[in-house]
Amino acid sequence: MSNAATHAADQDHLWSVEEHLEDILATVRPLEPIELQLLDAQGCVLVEDVTVPVSLPPFDNSSMDGYAVRVADVAGASEEFPAALTVVGDVAAGQAEQPFVGPGQAARIMTGAPLPPGAEAVVPVEWTDGGLGEGPVSGMRARSAAPEGATGHVNVHRPVQARAHVRAKGSDVKAGDHALEAGTILGPPQIGLLAAIGRGTVRVRPRPRVVVLSTGSELVQPDEELGSGQIYDSNSFALCAAARAAGAIAYRVGAVADEAETLRSTIEDQLVRADMLVTTGGVSVGAYDVVKEALSSVGDEDEAGSGIEFRKLAMQPGKPQGFGSIGPDHTPLLALPGNPVSSYVSFELFVRPAIRTLMGLEDVHRPTTRATLKSDKALSSPAGRRQFLRGTYANGEVTPVGGAGSHLVAALAHADALIVVPEDDTSAEPGAEVEVVLLG
Repeated sequence: MSNAATHAADQDHLWSVEEHLEDILATVRPLEPIELQLLDAQGCVLVEDVTVPVSLPPFDNSSMDGYAVRVADVAGASEEFPAALTVVGDVAAGQAEQPFVGPGQAARIMTGAPLPPGAEAVVPVEWTDGGLGEGPVSGMRARSAAPEGATGHVNVHRPVQARAHVRAKGSDVKAGDHALEAGTILGPPQIGLLAAIGRGTVRVRPRPRVVVLSTGSELVQPDEELGSGQIYDSNSFALCAAARAAGAIAYRVGAVADEAETLRSTIEDQLVRADMLVTTGGVSVGAYDVVKEALSSVGDEDEAGSGIEFRKLAMQPGKPQGFGSIGPDHTPLLALPGNPVSSYVSFELFVRPAIRTLMGLEDVHRPTTRATLKSDKALSSPAGRRQFLRGTYANGEVTPVGGAGSHLVAALAHADALIVVPEDDTSAEPGAEVEVVLLG
């Protein structure tokens, strides 16, 4: 660990939120880049600038179903005096050869099809009779005699300007342009762009594999019957979902009993598929010794720098925390408190930034803002502790949701922000301006 040795001698040291987070981010390193197929790269972070090898679109093409024409041939065309043109062929998307459009001629064209040689614009099919005419008749202005190979006639009722309804070559991106920059998270539009310019693979940092496990002999899996003194394991589900939302590939492990050997063997089994491990529960007074014993000897004990340090933070909820690295690959492990709100707040403050760091992102933190506290009464906060209260944020105002209890899961489910009360403040009055961490 980077700073752990400095603080290990003083077990009573009260860490600030910034100190703990700084220590985590100084230890966690971005994953090594790999080459992936496009669909496998979704959600990953690009590690190279991508240059466009071929313009998009690669040729002039029609943006409408209609007829490719010369501008002069439809000048002045109207419903009363349409321009009668000879149709010399069809042009479909993907067609290798196109008919030449000469004076008085038109080519039936489909959306996305190349603009044929000789043509200057496209007339939408709605501006024509759809090719139902039988050729020049009284009142129509014939432009030419039907050449050999003609497929019929079309009557055009409106004029067009040059390049009308034509998508110009390179109007999206030109060859040599930057398509995407390093650091971009690849979502569906980015994957589509890479495919459009002919890239089948891309170099990225892979999505981190995060293993989440909860500890506690009292925990029961959902859908099972509760016994006396038992509760359902919700933390592992919430944290697994949070890890996925942060960009990770998350694996949930069923609740592990408060037995050091069982916890140790479970973690050792999970190291093979983990870029990071997150535990919840067993870090507060009471279970502390069991978890410490289990985590102090996981994997290769002789590896320099391995080991987990348990800490007390100047925050509420989430005072007890554990952090370090384990195993031969120095896999980061973050040990979070077991109370549902404590574990989730701790995840947002510490685990999420660590996951985003593994991904290679520069901005790893949730956005923050200032908001007016909308409340009927003042919010109290313990002296010397940074308080994180749940709230809902809208239109520059934040409203508290539920109380300060770290067990209030229902209130957490309705919150989309954390209200921050600094260490030096013991209250926040209604109407005061407060810092808000946006979770949405």
